[in-house]
Amino acid sequence: MAKDGPNWEGLLKWSLAHSDGTQQTRNLSEEDRKWFMGAMQAQTVDVIKRMKEITLVMQAPEHVLEAQGVTPADIEDMLDELQEHVESIDMANDLHSIGGLVPLLGYLKNSHSNIQAKAAEVVTTIVQNNPRSQQLVMEANGLEPLLSNFTSDPDMTVRTKALGAISSLIRHNKLGITAFRLANGYAALKDALGSENVRFQRKALNLIHYLLHENSSDCSVVTELGFPRIMLHLASSDDAEVREAALRGLLELAQDNTEGNAGGLSEGEPKLKQLLEERINGISMMSSEDLGAAREERLLVDSIWKACYNEPSSLREKGLLVLPGEDAPPPDVASRLFEPPLRAWAANPNATTEKKQAPPLLLGSGPPPETGNVQDTSSAEQQNASH
Repeated sequence: MAKDGPNWEGLLKWSLAHSDGTQQTRNLSEEDRKWFMGAMQAQTVDVIKRMKEITLVMQAPEHVLEAQGVTPADIEDMLDELQEHVESIDMANDLHSIGGLVPLLGYLKNSHSNIQAKAAEVVTTIVQNNPRSQQLVMEANGLEPLLSNFTSDPDMTVRTKALGAISSLIRHNKLGITAFRLANGYAALKDALGSENVRFQRKALNLIHYLLHENSSDCSVVTELGFPRIMLHLASSDDAEVREAALRGLLELAQDNTEGNAGGLSEGEPKLKQLLEERINGISMMSSEDLGAAREERLLVDSIWKACYNEPSSLREKGLLVLPGEDAPPPDVASRLFEPPLRAWAANPNATTEKKQAPPLLLGSGPPPETGNVQDTSSAEQQNASH
């Protein structure tokens, strides 16, 4: 093996020489077997061992880490690695077993905003489509610091990441939804819609849509809080995703018949009709390419019009609802948003990713292991979309 890493070229030549089909299979010599196993084990990371090491670092007081030269950037890199490990549901659940969940939640209160944001990303990965970890985070009171960061942190990235973690934590989690409502979560979402950050707006709108879809009785709550007026404004946003997300929320309100008044979006709402007519005019002036990209918006506008006025919109008469080449009848534009998000490894198990070497252990008296000389690279950020 070369000094700077495994001799992959030599391993490839050895493999080709022993599997080219020109020779009969034979037993490996002891020397060949040791060389091959050594080459492979050099690239094998004991995930549980690494997670335990990371847990030790997360449990260490900040002044101890500073005394050993550990910087906030080092902590971020460590959390990047942890996030990659907990993409596996089993590893995510094991984090609690080895004592790492509580100190991770403690990082949500860290004095460095980048660490707060990264910790929220890791929490998102842990609880996403994972009922067991959702329960563990709720039991560890993890919703409280997330709500605090979402509602009051001065850093917009921290707020956005916290909202993403909350969304993943309470999806398909009745206890989480109840806790969110009791914590005045809808008022916090209303404040988020007033932000000028479109990413923050999109995340808030998507969560509102999910909550209304799952709990139609909440339509009266958001109506009383003044959400329709804000959604009407955002449905005219320059950002296409914000427009569509706002229209989805308006459609949920329009289709709510719990009190026989279309959730507050009745025929007598002049601003709604004005908005829909403006969107129809805007769609009518789009190029063919833009019309194709605005398919969901076209369907949403028509659906809201039909729900409120009991007749098709003029998009149908103009032939703009279903364009040539598009399948009819129009597909459901909402249900895909409520499918449980899949782990990256489950969604694409055959995808190849760059192999990462373990970063040096950040805490300890002895020198780092030989395989830990290369720092872990930051993992790419995730949903959704959303997400």
